[in-house]
Amino acid sequence: MPETDDDEYLAQRFEEHRGHLRAVAYRMLGSLSEAEDAVQEGWLRASRADSGAVDNLGGWLTTIVGRICLNMLRSRSTRREAALDVEEYEYVHVPDPIVGPVDVVDPEQEVLLADSVGLALMVVLETLSPAERLSFVLHDMFAVPFEDIAPIVDKTPAATRQLASRARRRVQGRAPSPSVDRARQREVVDAFISAARGGDFEALLALLDPDVLLRADAGSLPATKLVRGARVVAEQAYTFRKFAALNRPVLINGMPGIVAAKDGRAFSLLSFTLGEDGRITELNILADPKRMAELDVSFLTG
Repeated sequence: MPETDDDEYLAQRFEEHRGHLRAVAYRMLGSLSEAEDAVQEGWLRASRADSGAVDNLGGWLTTIVGRICLNMLRSRSTRREAALDVEEYEYVHVPDPIVGPVDVVDPEQEVLLADSVGLALMVVLETLSPAERLSFVLHDMFAVPFEDIAPIVDKTPAATRQLASRARRRVQGRAPSPSVDRARQREVVDAFISAARGGDFEALLALLDPDVLLRADAGSLPATKLVRGARVVAEQAYTFRKFAALNRPVLINGMPGIVAAKDGRAFSLLSFTLGEDGRITELNILADPKRMAELDVSFLTG
């Protein structure tokens, strides 16, 4: 087969795997733009490599993108440690959400969100070390064998298994179980919107688990915070009641949530996690002006 035909064939096969590779990169990086960059870099590396002897092209491409993501995570961690005094400041970050209308299923989003990757789980993945995250994501979410992951993290398969096991314990200890269905969560979100619009503090309080956690990521703005407890979280929500009329129900990583938008532009987003009793156990707010400006909510004006 001529070299140009080989290149065209590889390009075609790569496009067939692009959705899967984006899903891998999103879980690794928690950033949609960085995930796109990683996939594109993956194509450049694959196109320069000899793929003729590759038996499992999808697995090979997955490990290429995984290695790129690992390097990006390590670089990100180094920059973060250099910029922050970690003893005085707890890093608060909400990963990029995947937002869509409540009544339409986007096939591309379905691929990205397979395995119920809610925003709360993405937050927990942010707490893992780069090597732990890679081992857990590739093995537990995409069934990549430890023998294939080991060379990426420069460990033996046994040591790589331990990385994934340690990550799994942390995820199981902190990530909420998806015990509430979408319809029930929509009821809670609607009740939250109603209580906020009506300024009903007691109704807000009744929706919250006593140990509820609020994580607010406003970028470099002072509103960035991490608070726990039903009353203090309800007080925080109550202070934003003047914006309640702008709240619109949406799907955030496949589950009902809220976007506050005006004139086709979103300025804050609220993701809910519910416990087994239907009360809210975690609220994640994204209000970083720079990141919100990049969020596509054009469907809200449709």
